[in-house]
Amino acid sequence: MGHAGMAAAAVRYLRSAGAPDTAGRVEPLPRPDLRAVGDDERAPIDPAEFRRVLGNFATGVTVVTAPAGEGEPAGPAGFACQSFSALSLDPPLIAFMVARTSTTWPRIARAGVFCVNVLGAHQGDLCRGFAVSGADKFAGVAHDPAPVSGSPRLAGAPAWIDCTIHAVHTGGDHLIVVGRVDALGTADGEGAPLLFHRGRFGRLTTD
Repeated sequence: MGHAGMAAAAVRYLRSAGAPDTAGRVEPLPRPDLRAVGDDERAPIDPAEFRRVLGNFATGVTVVTAPAGEGEPAGPAGFACQSFSALSLDPPLIAFMVARTSTTWPRIARAGVFCVNVLGAHQGDLCRGFAVSGADKFAGVAHDPAPVSGSPRLAGAPAWIDCTIHAVHTGGDHLIVVGRVDALGTADGEGAPLLFHRGRFGRLTTD
């Protein structure tokens, strides 16, 4: 099964088995048709130029984690993610984007829940560890379970958002994952955030 097939299977799993529900749930849109981007859909824009220009938009950095699903031998799942945003206050929704080639996403989809860990300026090395594919990303990483989902909540992260998967939409070569917020919080003395700008980490200055 290819990566697109894994993503499609993950969405079918969510639609058939259902992620844990919450009171006042807003019904998601119908399952999108997951497919590769066709040649006739490709804009005449060089990918390197696209990355260069969009790299001028500074973002925060997160690590999205999920508990090990039933029968998962590899332990919890997680990946570094800068494509994250708040989406709705009522109901409380957030969103993150993940590449359809991701091998971590199907594991998060099977879990049906996740925790977004907002990283601090001191956690660049932690982020790099979660950006590596195939490694034991949690080796030596202190964490405890988020209160609702049980997803890993990373020690030292200034903020965390505990979520249930609410909907999944296609976005070209990425998936747009919408999460219903079940719990959230901040650490004492949150500190400065970890920023990503022009392909490198940065720090917020108040000059």
